[in-house]
Amino acid sequence: MCTEKCPKKVVDTYNEGLRKRKAIYVEYEQAVPLKYAIDPTQCIKMIKDKCGNCEKVCPTGAIVYDQKEKTTKLNVGSVVLSPGFKPFDPSIFDTYQYSKFKNVITSTEMERILSASGPTGGHLVRPSDNEEPKKIAWFQCIGSREINRCDNSHCSSVCCMYATKEAVMAKEHNGPELDTAIFYMDMRTPGKDFEAYYEDAKENKGVRYVKSRVHTIDPITGTDDLEVRYANENGEIVKEQFDMIVLSVGLEIPPETVEFAGKLGVELTDNNFAKTSVFNPVKTSRDGIFVCGSFQGPKDIPESVIDASAAATAAGEILTESRNTNVKIAEVITEINVDNERPRIGVFVCSCGTNIAGVVDVKAVAEYCETLPYVEFVTNNMFSCSQDTQEKIAETIREKNLNRVVVAACTPKTHEGLFKETLLAAGLNKYLFEMANIRNHNSWVHKETPELATEKAKDTIRMSIAKVALFQPLKEAELQVNQTALVLGGGLSGMTTAKSLATQGYETHIIEKSDKLGGQAHNLLKTVQGEDVREKVAELSSAIDSDDKITVHLNSEITDVEGFVGNFETTISGDNKIEHGIAVMATGASPYKPEEYCYGQDDRIITALDLDRKFMDNDAALKDMTSAAFIQCVGSREKDRPYCSRVCCTHSVDNAIELKKLKPEMNVYIIYRDIRTYGERELLYKEARELGVIFIRYDRDNKPSVEVKDGEVIVNVTDHVLGRPLEIRVDLLTLATAIIPNRDEKIAQFFKLPVNDSGFYVERHAKLGPSEFATDGVFLCGLAHYPKPIDESITHAQAATSRAVTLLARESIHTNGEIAVTSPQNCSSCGICVSVCPYSAPSFTTAKGPNLGRAEINPVLCKGCGLCVASCRSGAINHNGFDTGQIYAQLVNVKEAV
Repeated sequence: MCTEKCPKKVVDTYNEGLRKRKAIYVEYEQAVPLKYAIDPTQCIKMIKDKCGNCEKVCPTGAIVYDQKEKTTKLNVGSVVLSPGFKPFDPSIFDTYQYSKFKNVITSTEMERILSASGPTGGHLVRPSDNEEPKKIAWFQCIGSREINRCDNSHCSSVCCMYATKEAVMAKEHNGPELDTAIFYMDMRTPGKDFEAYYEDAKENKGVRYVKSRVHTIDPITGTDDLEVRYANENGEIVKEQFDMIVLSVGLEIPPETVEFAGKLGVELTDNNFAKTSVFNPVKTSRDGIFVCGSFQGPKDIPESVIDASAAATAAGEILTESRNTNVKIAEVITEINVDNERPRIGVFVCSCGTNIAGVVDVKAVAEYCETLPYVEFVTNNMFSCSQDTQEKIAETIREKNLNRVVVAACTPKTHEGLFKETLLAAGLNKYLFEMANIRNHNSWVHKETPELATEKAKDTIRMSIAKVALFQPLKEAELQVNQTALVLGGGLSGMTTAKSLATQGYETHIIEKSDKLGGQAHNLLKTVQGEDVREKVAELSSAIDSDDKITVHLNSEITDVEGFVGNFETTISGDNKIEHGIAVMATGASPYKPEEYCYGQDDRIITALDLDRKFMDNDAALKDMTSAAFIQCVGSREKDRPYCSRVCCTHSVDNAIELKKLKPEMNVYIIYRDIRTYGERELLYKEARELGVIFIRYDRDNKPSVEVKDGEVIVNVTDHVLGRPLEIRVDLLTLATAIIPNRDEKIAQFFKLPVNDSGFYVERHAKLGPSEFATDGVFLCGLAHYPKPIDESITHAQAATSRAVTLLARESIHTNGEIAVTSPQNCSSCGICVSVCPYSAPSFTTAKGPNLGRAEINPVLCKGCGLCVASCRSGAINHNGFDTGQIYAQLVNVKEAV
């Protein structure tokens, strides 16, 4: 409504955001629904104090012009900076004609087009004529790795993956016949599971990858189509037409953030990211000020989440003495007793912006709900998850005396906890709640059939109402949390975690199976910033040895684990028992020992860690060499290990630079598949090229070969530019080998931890829970999670600490009420529940009495998966919140499936 009344009538729904032409424009944000903002440089009211139409017509009162600027002073002990980034504006490049051609859009705009809440409701059409495109191209590195036309020499780290995701989604939207092509320099997918996603897109989804950098986009006369000319890998000039071109724009720090950092006295890098060190990756140059997210460097969502937790830990360490001071005690609302009351159900139907209401007739659904049994109140909310709506729901529960609630909205995976807290605030038991997913299960998958989607929404909500009517209040057991921590693994990640926990006042035990702390860090020469790794490891080891709150158990392994979150009992070598409340898995990884490239046949064929050792020992032979080569991806990105080991490219480039500095006339070659020097590591790649390091690319189907012949080490590879075979005689051949996890099935079984096919631990949630497991009280960091360099390992260790402290600091916790329960009189003692439970929750009763030998469920260990319920032949196990009667009530309310 506000946009309709704005007198500046230049409207272009595709060009909102970066191309602001209106006073009121749509902010394109992925994590929240569509929202509007006012551009103060265009608004007549703000410039001339005239107009104000938008304030007058806004039905929610969201626009207020007479607000006064207010300065508030806060006395704080630490500060965390997370100002984020801005997408690069490609309009400064005249060659791409972004400002001129409507069908040239940015990746940010493509995200909005593909979104159900976007300007076309998720229908993929091109901007010029709203026709479905037949061919779409993505151009990579727009505003990244670019020093000729802009000053962004860094790699933005995220663009290759989001372009691949957009191409896959585009084909899902418009069908497999849609031609999608990604033009790239290096395909950088080094994150966890990213390589597999990239390979799947290329091999199974039909996404084309063209290794070429396109210079110019030309219009095709008489049409809205676009033509590009590029050189393919054979050096041939190719012309190709596309309906749309997406510019994969990079991440950069806006000028206002640079100015703000200057006021705070925070140093920046050459690319205007916050300057930090490898061993203090979230600490800025000013004491007490920390940083997280993309202001520290370009990164994706999981890394940003890890960063945020790490910054919280770093900020919390210096506030340890002030913990539990200046805190507000939340008001505890007395729970209303609803026993024996007739169900009085409130139904809240969410529009979720246009996510649901754009497909489902939510008003008709709400009217239908009013006719259903036990329903006392129904309303339709624009956004049920908003703070003001939460308050209205709680108020309505009290005013209408509701004793059960159904919210028809999005997925309970993200919002069920929020709504349950709202019930608590209204005095209701939080288990008197049911959520109907009419977004993910309905509007998103039935957008082409809105009438059927509306009927399905009615069915889904009716089933939820029938189920919630049978709900009873559930209780949660309270557990005291043992204030001791256990860290498994004494490498850099484990030591960092232990030291941080101890600094915050918690007794900590480190279990290390070797005879010293430090792990693989002992084999590394220096960090990408030139810091001496051995020196830093020695400092950290010394700090741990002198810390009274840390106990180190060397040459030790875990032999048994009992207990549950808050109350673990772990037995280590020598039958020593440790009682602890939480555990952190920092079990590390090891280098792959190659079987290829003649490794082991000649002393001149070594691994990257062997070369580091030569540098540490000041090996005189290095100065006598005339040529050296590196082969990348040895053991990585292969069928047996289909992942990128993340650190290898940077390590080889860094060592190549060291060799050139040691002897400038030495010929140094790096034979690679893709150079993955992401973020500001790109500067090392640039330096290596400037020093004369020669980079030769190879394909997985045409790998280099190595032979030892007549006393010489010979590398044979096909030059990717000339297309001709090369024979390189080298004095030293370094193999950049994979990182493989220290897979220990015994540990995984002890703590009930999942492991993926490659042997790395599987976190609770790839994006939202990268430092914790689904098993409560157990956390994760370092190489045990996935290959990563030192700075990221330390950040991950700090993040694991943060998540652990959120549990330890509570001192007591409550179990989940929605768990399995037994009826001992029906139990046949068959033991199937005991054998199938992955969490060891069921056991046989040992107490004397009529139930001796019959199954019982430990409510603390039970995760509510329902496996035992489904497996019980005697019907002796029920599931709170999902019992037989409740499920039958849902089934009898099902109509024909939509």
